[in-house]
Amino acid sequence: MSNLIIEKLLSKAKRTDLPPFAPGDTIRVHVRIKEGDKERVQAFEGIVISRSNGPQASFTVRKISFGQGVERIFPDNARVIDKVELLRSSKVRRAKLYYLRGLRGKAARLKDVDREHSKTETAPTAQ
Repeated sequence: MSNLIIEKLLSKAKRTDLPPFAPGDTIRVHVRIKEGDKERVQAFEGIVISRSNGPQASFTVRKISFGQGVERIFPDNARVIDKVELLRSSKVRRAKLYYLRGLRGKAARLKDVDREHSKTETAPTAQ
């Protein structure tokens, strides 16, 4: 009984404006930041290294800033997220890309793949 109530509440708060993305994708997350009484939007761009599912789903974004690795965890339903842009998709064979933490430079590159074209090519054409 209580699970149904909780699921209804969570489904109302669930965001539907986020684009579909997966680990290995490069995204730009626009985050609202409050500074005193003013509010501004700051972009955080990096590679998605993990994604968790469930009622409290979240994703981790990693970037290199001034030679230092920076990771940030965003809950899917966070109010501070203004919007998420999908910049490029990469081919990966794992769900969690924690191994990227130990790689630098060219070793940390991922192969790009165009997901939109692969979906349209596999669709049967009516003739």
